[in-house]
Amino acid sequence: MSTRRPTVAIVVFPGSNDDRDAAWALGAMGAEPVFVWHDETELPYETGAVLLPGGFSYGDYLRCGSMASVAPAMDAVRRFAEGGGLVLGVCNGFQILCEARLLPGVLRPNRQLEFVCDDVAVRVENPATVFTSRCRDGQELVLPVKHGEGAWFADEGTFVGLAARGQIVLRYAQNVNGSLGAVAGVVNERGNVMGLMPHPEHAVDPLLGSADGGLLLAALVDAASERVLAAA
Repeated sequence: MSTRRPTVAIVVFPGSNDDRDAAWALGAMGAEPVFVWHDETELPYETGAVLLPGGFSYGDYLRCGSMASVAPAMDAVRRFAEGGGLVLGVCNGFQILCEARLLPGVLRPNRQLEFVCDDVAVRVENPATVFTSRCRDGQELVLPVKHGEGAWFADEGTFVGLAARGQIVLRYAQNVNGSLGAVAGVVNERGNVMGLMPHPEHAVDPLLGSADGGLLLAALVDAASERVLAAA
C-alpha cells in the first residue's frame, strides 16, 4: 500500500485568513497541503482534493465570495470538480462555492444581524458522502463557527429536493444564524463538492475543545488518497 501523502490544494485569496490553519490541520490528517494563489490558472500536479478556506476574500465586497468566485484559480477548481475532483469549502469557501454555482443556495446575513463566534453542535444528516464517511448517522459534532453571513437559504423547491436526495449533510442542533432548515453544510448532486459554515480545521485536537473536525478532514484525505492511487 502506498504511503504517499495526497496533495490537497488550498486556494488563497486576498483576505483569506484560515488558510494556514487549514494547511496545518490537513497535514496532521496525513495530507500534503499546497497553497494556490488566486491568480494561478492551474492546480498542482496530482492534486487529490481542493479546499477553499475561511476568511474575507476580497474584503467581502459586493457579496461574500462573489469576487472570489470569478478569480482565475476558480476556473481550475471548476474544471477539477467537473472531472469528479473533491472540493471542500469552509465558511467563506462555502460562500464562494455558492456564488460560483458549484453548490446550491446562497449565504445571507445572520438572522440576528450580528457576527456569531462560538462552538456549536452540528448533526450528521448523511454519513454516506465521501466527506462524512468517518461519521455515524445522527452523530453530533462540536465545531466552531465564526461568521456574519452564514444563514444558508434556497427556494422551497430546491430545499425539498436537496433533502430528498440527501444533499443536506449537516444541520445545526440549535439554529445559530437563521439558516433555512438549520442547514450547516450541503453537497452537490454528484457528491464531490461540499460546503459548510463551521470550521473543522479549528477542531482537530482535544486541546482546542474538540477533535470532531478531524473526522471530516480525515475523510477528505482518505478520498484524496484513493483518487491519486486510482489515477496512478
